[in-house]
Amino acid sequence: MLYGAGVIDLLGEVVHEFGGRRVLVVSDPGVAAAGHVDRAAVALGGDDLEVSVFYGVEENPGERNVAAAAAAARAHEADFLIGLGGGSAMDCAKGANFVFTNGGRMEDYWGFGKAGKPMLPSVGVPCTAGTGSEAQSFAVISREDDHRKMACGDPKARFVATLLDPELVRTAPSEVMAATGLDALSHALESFVCTAANPYSRMFASEGFARLLRGFDAVVHAQAATDGNAGRGRREAELVELWGEMLLGAHLAGAAIEASMLGAAHGLANPLTARYDITHGVAVAVMLDHVLRFNGEGSEYGGLAQLAFGDARGNGLASERLAKLWTDLRASARVAGRLRDLGVLEADLDLLSTQAAEQWTAQFNPRSASASDMLALYRAAF
Repeated sequence: MLYGAGVIDLLGEVVHEFGGRRVLVVSDPGVAAAGHVDRAAVALGGDDLEVSVFYGVEENPGERNVAAAAAAARAHEADFLIGLGGGSAMDCAKGANFVFTNGGRMEDYWGFGKAGKPMLPSVGVPCTAGTGSEAQSFAVISREDDHRKMACGDPKARFVATLLDPELVRTAPSEVMAATGLDALSHALESFVCTAANPYSRMFASEGFARLLRGFDAVVHAQAATDGNAGRGRREAELVELWGEMLLGAHLAGAAIEASMLGAAHGLANPLTARYDITHGVAVAVMLDHVLRFNGEGSEYGGLAQLAFGDARGNGLASERLAKLWTDLRASARVAGRLRDLGVLEADLDLLSTQAAEQWTAQFNPRSASASDMLALYRAAF
C-alpha cells in the first residue's frame, strides 16, 4: 500500500514491478471528467506499456458491466488490470478479472474461492474515501434479474497493490464524500462488533474509526463550501491531510471487513439499493443508528465509544451514545434520516425485511436478527 499526495504518479513503476505490459484501466466517465484517467495515463506512459481504458462502470455495477469490462480486457489482451475510481470501479475491475481469466459469468463466483485458474495482477486506486474495496478480495456485483448484491471473493482477486492519493479525493462532490464517508464509518462500527470480529480486525476497525472521525466533518463541510464556490475555509495543506485521514481510515475499515465481516445495517441496506437504487452509503446511513440501539447491551461497542468520547462506559450506554453520534454525523452531512424521505413505500417493508434477513452480512450481526426484527428496524427508520 502506497500512501501520499501524488503517489498516482508511481502507477507505471508499480505495474512494471509486477510484470505488467498490457494494461486495462477500469473507470467511469465522472472519474475521467475529473482528470484522473488522464493523470493515470501519463503515469503509465512508458514506451513498453500498452494502455487501454474501459469507461463503462456504473454505480452498483451489474453483471453486464462486468461482462463488458471482461470483453474489453480480452480485446486488449490485457495482462494487468487497474481499478481507478470509487468502489464501483474497483469492484468491476475485480469482477472482470474473474470472468476474463476463469470464464463463465459473475454469478458463477458468488461465494468464496470459486476461481480455479490464476487471475491477473491488479491494482486499486480509490478516488473516494468510503468503500474500502481496495483492501478486500471480494467484488460486490448486482445480479441482473433481481439486482441482488453478490459478494464474489477469492484471494487471487485481491489487488497486489493499492495507491492511496489524497489529491484524487479532492474532486469528489460533497454528496459523494458524505455517502462514502458514512459508509466507511459504518464498516468500522459493524466489523468491530460482528460475530467474526477478532483482535486483528478490531485493530484495523478502531484505527480506521479514529481517522475517519478526525476527518469527516471538516472534509464534508469544506467540500460543500467548494461546491458552492464559497472557498475552502481551510488551508490547502490542512485539507489534503484531512482527505488523507479519510482515505487511510476507509482503507483500514475495509481491511477490518476483510479480516471479519459486517452486520445487520448492511443486510438492511442491500435490499434498499436493489429495489430503490438508493446509494449504498445512504442506505446504510439511514439504518445504522437503529441497528446500534437494537444491538445495545449485548455488543462490544465500548472500545469505539472510548475513541469517540474519551471514556469507556457499559455497552448499552456506549451503543446509545454512538447512535446519537451517528445521527449527528448524518445530519451534518445532509443525508436523509428517514426511509420515507428516500422514496421507500411502507407497503414494501414486509418484502424488504424478508430479503434483509437472507443477506449474508446479517448472519454476522452480534444480536440475532430475524425477519420480524428486520421489519421492526425498517419501521423504526420509516
